[in-house]
Amino acid sequence: MLAVASAPFTGRFLPVPPRCTLQAFERSAVVVEGDLGGLAAFPSIPLAKRVVLVRHGQSTWNEEGRIQGSSDYSVLTSKGESQAETSRQMLLSDSFDVCFTSPLIRSKRTAEIIWGSREAEMIPETDLREIDLYSFQGLLKHEGKAKYGDAYRQWQVNAANFSIDGHYPVRELWARARSCWNKILAHDGKSVLVVAHNAVNQALVATALGLNTKYFRILLQSNCGVSVLDFRPNPRGGSPHICLNRLNQTPNSPIARGSSSGRKTSKRIILVCHGATQSNAEMGSDAKPRLQSNNKTGSGWWIATFGKFGYEPMNMLGVIQAQKTAEVLLDVKVNSVICSPWIAAVDTATAITEVQEAADCLGADCVPRYVEMKKMVELEVEGVIQQGTRDQGGSGRPGGWLSGVDDKVITAVWNQSGEAWRSLLKELADESEPERSVVAVGHPAAHIALIGHCLNLAKEGVDSFYLDYGSISVIDFPDGPEGRGVIRCVNYTAHLGRWSIPVTRSTATNDEEF
Repeated sequence: MLAVASAPFTGRFLPVPPRCTLQAFERSAVVVEGDLGGLAAFPSIPLAKRVVLVRHGQSTWNEEGRIQGSSDYSVLTSKGESQAETSRQMLLSDSFDVCFTSPLIRSKRTAEIIWGSREAEMIPETDLREIDLYSFQGLLKHEGKAKYGDAYRQWQVNAANFSIDGHYPVRELWARARSCWNKILAHDGKSVLVVAHNAVNQALVATALGLNTKYFRILLQSNCGVSVLDFRPNPRGGSPHICLNRLNQTPNSPIARGSSSGRKTSKRIILVCHGATQSNAEMGSDAKPRLQSNNKTGSGWWIATFGKFGYEPMNMLGVIQAQKTAEVLLDVKVNSVICSPWIAAVDTATAITEVQEAADCLGADCVPRYVEMKKMVELEVEGVIQQGTRDQGGSGRPGGWLSGVDDKVITAVWNQSGEAWRSLLKELADESEPERSVVAVGHPAAHIALIGHCLNLAKEGVDSFYLDYGSISVIDFPDGPEGRGVIRCVNYTAHLGRWSIPVTRSTATNDEEF
């Protein structure tokens, strides 16, 4: 085999045999303080509410590379109409009580296609219009650069402080997003569809998570990308608990090469949650953690869930999930696979490397490509969580993966995941190849913590993100590993049949269109 050259690596890896037989933070939370003053209060809600955000399909001005802003002169292209129809099929089985939509033509038409024959009301909401870009609107990008020079550059590199015509567009957008949430949460509907635009959907996700304007362009929203937020009543009253269930599930492959924040990216970390094990199956198909006691210590659920993880292979569902994930990753050349030492993660990683290596050897005379696979002990968080829940007898409030443990255990998981994140960045920095994709395979709790470190968030809170077994999350680095990560998608599961869409091959995309 041909070995891929690699730079010396300083992370704590364990050796992995060249072959391993494939055998038969799910929810964590992060809080950040910024120009919103931390998590500003949302209105209380009496019942749980799910909000599904969809960006409009490709428009004529998207296609031309023209700056749209809140202008209303572009319409959907034939591709945009097709994307909206794909989203309609993806959401066909979902029961919505109401649809809020931007009044702009491109968004309103997308909403009409998705809404189909539903009889519930559609509410046009002016605050859902795209970001107001004033004198930029209508210009081609090269025209904006030539005419406005420094102002255009500030829009590209420091959008949070960008000003034009006496306005700060991103700051205004964040204020509008908060206003939108007040109206959406005040509605009686328990299942809400919102169809709007790139920038405003970014602002809606960010403000729901308490993220300030510095996170503009960090949470990607592709044409017809779907994001899901769950709101749960606070038993003590006040602002509800908010969880990002998924981000930017699109009609295309989640690893389609394209742009992130308007810039081409050649460095990428792909987070893969390992496939399900028998313990997961015993908890039900959703595998959501719940504290359930079947003994005097109250630790029955946690022992069933974490106690056998290190020694328990994937069940048949997990094997299928791992194989489907490996097939999705054929759309990218994986340079290395890093995994937790636990069996389910190792077997998932092995499936990915085997498929990657076989894909490059379809001819009679070809030589298989070697994909390096390593174990990283910092990705192993199950044992830390298991020990913490045993020490305190499984006590704690119901919720996510870390809700049954005390702050010391959360801190240990957070710090360990921080070491893993720094090691992954070093692996990504290998300059032996111009394009580099690193796959990390582990438990959902570990990956949620990694996302938190990528976003430079704090460890407080336990329920702001959700990941399924077998899911894929993608982080791009358009400025290289030393720059900020751009979250392309979180909890992508279409390949597993959840929030699934018609199968399409990946195509290059540009997600920087406003």
